[in-house]
Amino acid sequence: MGTGFGEALLEQGPDALLLLTSDGTIAFVNSAAEQLFGYPREELLGVQHTVLLSEGERGGFLRVFGRLGRNSRAGSRPFPAVGRRRDGSEAAVEITCSLVTLDAGTAMAVAVRDAAHRTDSDSGRRLALSLLDATLETTSDGIVMVSTEGHITGINDQFLKLWCMPPELIASEDPTALARFIAEQLADPDYFLQKVSALYADTELQSHDVLEFADGRTVELYSRPQKVADTVVGRIWNFRDTTSRRRAQDQARRAMEELAEQADKLKELAFQDPLTGLANRMLFNQRAAAALLTPEPVHVLLLDLDDFKEVNDVLGHHAGDQMLVEVSRRLRNCVGPHGTVARLGGDEFVVLLVGCRDADGVAQRVVSTLNAPVSIEGTLMRPGLSLGVASRDAGTQTSSELLRRADLAMYAAKEAGKNCYVHFQPEMLAALLERTQLTAGLRRAVELGQIAVHYQPVISSDRLDVVQFEALARWEWKGTVIPPNDFIQTAERSGLIREIGAEVLRRSCTELAPWLSEDPFRSVAVNVSGVQLQHQDFAERVLDIAAWSGVDPRQLVLEVTESVFFDAHSHVIGQLETLREAGIRVALDDFGTGYSSLGRLQDLPVDVVKIDKSFVSMLRTGVEKLPILTSMIHMARSLGLKVTAEGIETPAQARYLMDHGCDALQGFLFSPPEPAEARQQAVLNSVAAIAELEGVPLQG
Repeated sequence: MGTGFGEALLEQGPDALLLLTSDGTIAFVNSAAEQLFGYPREELLGVQHTVLLSEGERGGFLRVFGRLGRNSRAGSRPFPAVGRRRDGSEAAVEITCSLVTLDAGTAMAVAVRDAAHRTDSDSGRRLALSLLDATLETTSDGIVMVSTEGHITGINDQFLKLWCMPPELIASEDPTALARFIAEQLADPDYFLQKVSALYADTELQSHDVLEFADGRTVELYSRPQKVADTVVGRIWNFRDTTSRRRAQDQARRAMEELAEQADKLKELAFQDPLTGLANRMLFNQRAAAALLTPEPVHVLLLDLDDFKEVNDVLGHHAGDQMLVEVSRRLRNCVGPHGTVARLGGDEFVVLLVGCRDADGVAQRVVSTLNAPVSIEGTLMRPGLSLGVASRDAGTQTSSELLRRADLAMYAAKEAGKNCYVHFQPEMLAALLERTQLTAGLRRAVELGQIAVHYQPVISSDRLDVVQFEALARWEWKGTVIPPNDFIQTAERSGLIREIGAEVLRRSCTELAPWLSEDPFRSVAVNVSGVQLQHQDFAERVLDIAAWSGVDPRQLVLEVTESVFFDAHSHVIGQLETLREAGIRVALDDFGTGYSSLGRLQDLPVDVVKIDKSFVSMLRTGVEKLPILTSMIHMARSLGLKVTAEGIETPAQARYLMDHGCDALQGFLFSPPEPAEARQQAVLNSVAAIAELEGVPLQG
C-alpha cells in the first residue's frame, strides 16, 4: 500500500487522530478530530496541543509522553482525560499514544476516543484521576512516582522543570536513568545515588535529605513508600526547591552577623576617642566609678594644653590633630598599662591611676615629657600644659567629684605659671564658691543698673587745666567696694563685660556731654576690654552711643591694653582703625609693661600712650636718673604720639614728667576717681594741685 492509501485510512478512521511534534505542536489532524473538538483543521495545525485539553490537563503532554516508551505496553493502554471543544465545553475522552519516528525526529501519534458512553462508575473514576492529575500539576513540588516493578507511574511538570528533564528521558521509563540524570546536577552525586539505592533496597524506608546543586541551588528530597491499603505498590519521590528560602536564611544570618559586628564596633566607638584611640569620657567615668568601690588609692590627673589654639590658628587643624595624637602617645608611655588615659574633648586629657603609690612621680613625668619639643610639619612646637591632681579621700564619693577637684587644681596650675602640676586643696572649693557668688552678684548688679561710674581728672601740661576725665566702673557689693581688677576679670570671664562697657560709655557720654560741649579740646576716656573688641559690631555700637548722646567722636578716647593687638581675631585692629577714621582716639594703657610694645609701637593703631604707674612710682625725689622712663616718653613723642603719665602722687613726680615732655598728668595728686555728683569738686582739687606745682622749681 502506498503513502496515499495510509493517509486516506487515517483520514477516514473513526477515532480522532493527531500527530504531535516533540514540543507539543499539532502537525496532523483527521476529520474525526475536527468533529470531536469542533475546530476546522486549519485552526489546529501548528498550534499547541493544550488547546484541546481542559484547564486541569494543560500540562498533560509531557506527562503523557513520559508514560510512553519504546516497545512499552504503556503505549497501547488507553488512559482517561478531559478534552476541551472549540465552544468551551468539556468532554470525557480516552487517549492512546505511541511514539513514531519521522524524518524530522521523534513525534507522538495520539488517538482520541469519545468516552461519553462510559458508565457513571467509570465517570467517577475518571473524575478522581483527573483531580489527582490536577493536584500533581498545581503543587510547587516536583513529584515522580515509581512502581515496585520499576515503572514510572506518575510525574508532574514541576519535576521536569526542576531538573530540566528532556522528553526522551521521560519516554524511556527508566528510573535509574532519571536518578543518574539528577545526580549529574548535584554537588555530591555519589551521596544521592547511594541514598536512592538504600531506599529501593528497603521499601518501607522514609527519608528526608537536602541536596545541593553544583550551581548553588538547594533541593529538599522527601521519599516515602506508596501504599494501597497496607501493600507497598511503589515509591513517591518529592523534590522541593528551597533555594530562595535557603538564600533568605543565609542573608538573614549574614545580616545578623553584620549587625553583631556593627554592635561590637559601635560599642567600641562608644568608649573610644576616634582621633587618638584613647578612652573617652564615658569609659573614664565607668572605670573611675569602679575604682572608687575598691580600697585602693585612686588619683585623677587632669591636664589642659596651654595655647593649643595657636597651633590650629598658625598651622591649621590638621597640625593640631597631629599634636593631639603625639600628646596621647606620650601620655600612654608615661602612665603604662596600669592606668587609664582618656581624652575628654578638645585639648583636655585625664589620667586615672588606681593602686598607684607615687602619683607625684607620674605627674612630674607627664609635665616633663609633654613639655619636650614636637616637630609638626617641619615646625618645632613645644606643648605647654597645666596639670591638676586630685586624690581620693574620705569625702570623695563619685568620679565626677574627683574630676571637679582635679579641674580646680588644674586652673590653679595655670595661675601658678603653667607647665607645672598642683594638688587639689580644700580652700580651692571655697575660692570657687566665692567666684561663683561674685559672678551671680555682678550679673544681678548689671541687670539692676547698679554699676556706678566714677571720674578721674586728667591735666594738660600745656594748659594746666583739666582737659579729660577717665570714666571708671565701680561696683559696691555686700557693703564693700570690689576692686576693679577683681570684678573686671569676672565680667570678662562671664561675658558681662560687654554690657558693663556699653553702660559705662553711655553714662559717661550722657553725664559729661554739657562739660564736653564747652570746649572741643576736652575729652572723655573709657577703658575697653579685649573681650568687647572680639564682637564684630563693637565699632558700630560705640558710634551709635556717641550719636545718641550728641558727643563729638573726636572727644572720645578708648583705652586698650597691649594684649588686644595679639588676639587671633583679625577684625580687632580693623575695628579700631574704623573708629579712628571717625575721629575717635585710641590710647595704649599700661605702656611699658608689655613684652613687645616698644618694638611694635610704630605699627599699632594708637594715638596716645599712657605710662604705667609702676614707672612713675620709681620717682621719689625727682632727681633720679631713669633712662628707661625718659626713653619711652621721647620715643613715643618722636612717633607723633601724645604721652599721658598715670599714678602721679607727688608734686616732684608731676614736675619731673612735665619737664621730660609728658603731655598729660593723672593721679591722686590731683584727685582720686569721684562719682558724678563730686566731679566739680574733683576739678577744684585738681586746680589747687596745679597751682602748687607753679611753686615747684623746674628740674634741669
